[in-house]
Amino acid sequence: MTFAVLYLDNHLLVVNKPAGMLAQADATGDDDLLTLGKAYLKEKFDKPGNVFLGLVHRLDRPASGVMALARTSKAAARLSQQFRQRLPEKRYMALVEGLCTGGGHLVDYLVKEDRQVRVVPPTLPKAQRAELHWRALGQAAGLSLVEVDLKTGRPHQIRVQLAHLGFPILGDFRYGATRELDGRNLALHCYRLTLTHPTRQEDMTFEATPPAFWGRHFAQEIVGLLGPW
Repeated sequence: MTFAVLYLDNHLLVVNKPAGMLAQADATGDDDLLTLGKAYLKEKFDKPGNVFLGLVHRLDRPASGVMALARTSKAAARLSQQFRQRLPEKRYMALVEGLCTGGGHLVDYLVKEDRQVRVVPPTLPKAQRAELHWRALGQAAGLSLVEVDLKTGRPHQIRVQLAHLGFPILGDFRYGATRELDGRNLALHCYRLTLTHPTRQEDMTFEATPPAFWGRHFAQEIVGLLGPW
């Protein structure tokens, strides 16, 4: 498993993370983006010794899409600050179960316990505010295509909030899905990320198409967001 490089300069590496790839190494020993990214840079630039690469935000393992990594400590600090301040724009697309129409603004409060996230009352200790905007783009065969503009970056946030709304993401059995995508992953993809370049102070937008195993579900609507794919 590997990733597609969307952009590369002295301070920034932007990739399309495949579904199923960890963002960072864990106890499984499975492939992870950070380790593979370092190996890619080491080989590409024939670098001796250790290669610096900083993880400044995350995507869930079974999700896919645009991720930015920092190639210098200065870039890592500046990008991390952007994400802490919720300045980057993160747009996702998701295939959800059910016929979802319209759109809206969701604010829920979430708590993570034992790798599971649930919606709780805002007064509960450790409850974290989670906010997103969503709109339905199409419906067919018991599924809907939903676009999400993510405003906060809580663990499993989109998955939990859409499931709580009554529309679990295809393949997300942890949060109520009944139909699989490919047996391992879920139909959640970060298709667009806009951030400020860490040294040039220039806004940059990166886009990536969803994985091939999504098939041709809602191809016309996705073209409307991304262009031909």
